[in-house]
Amino acid sequence: MRKFALLSLVPLIACSTTSFSGPRAFNHVLHLHSIGPHPVGSRAQEQVRNYIIQNLQANGWQVQVNPFSYRGIQGFNILAFKGNGPGILLGTHYDTRPITDRNPPHLQHLPVPGANDGNSGTALLLELAHCLKEPKGFRLWLAFFDAEDRGNIDGWPFSVGAYFASQLDLDLAAVIVVDMVGDANLEIYQEANSDKALTESIWRLAQELGLSNYFIPQVKYSIIDDHLPFASKGIPSTLLIDFDYPYWHTSDDTPDKVSPKSLEIVGNVLKAWVEKEGPKWIRER
Repeated sequence: MRKFALLSLVPLIACSTTSFSGPRAFNHVLHLHSIGPHPVGSRAQEQVRNYIIQNLQANGWQVQVNPFSYRGIQGFNILAFKGNGPGILLGTHYDTRPITDRNPPHLQHLPVPGANDGNSGTALLLELAHCLKEPKGFRLWLAFFDAEDRGNIDGWPFSVGAYFASQLDLDLAAVIVVDMVGDANLEIYQEANSDKALTESIWRLAQELGLSNYFIPQVKYSIIDDHLPFASKGIPSTLLIDFDYPYWHTSDDTPDKVSPKSLEIVGNVLKAWVEKEGPKWIRER
């Protein structure tokens, strides 16, 4: 098992168990955007990392920082947990892409702002950190992966941080990754590389919550993302992503394209899944 740097808990505010708030999650999007683009290895990414850690600690999570190096660039995964026993992991990447390769050619040197691609998933997990209760019978992990979005640049693959995280001995029964979940026109289709049973359990719950207009029970894309390193180890893993996002990898990926309502829809589904389906998933694994 790899060694972690275990950070001391700092009680900045009292831990709270509440409903998921889209506006509160959106405030995280705005704050992350105010820091600016934050690719792996950048000074801005260090600021984002400190912001994530501060919020996790304030809500009573034990936080571990897992450094790694790839092609001479230092990255840092952030893992936080509550509870004991076999694990369920909710993950997202918190880095942004250093180039806007879907911009017109003369503007492709600009970095992606990452309001949806990077910041929406980070914001959603931070709000879940605020409102999820202590799990019983299992350990809940929140993972913020670095270096997902440098793929196809200077020989990098996608999901570098998740690969390093997947090598850790976390005893995981399920992995759920969120990416680009703040699109104002939210449509989340099932993803072809995701575990079928885990995916169907999430979509079934979304239907029970009356959210089937947003969680569409059809497979539409096959996507390389942070769930794949875990899936390759035989861990049931799934991806929640709205890939029909016209501002992906462009300089127009800004907060005005992100909706608090969309964040709340996805957040409510994940919160309900963890609380209702998580214990059953652990028992039946």
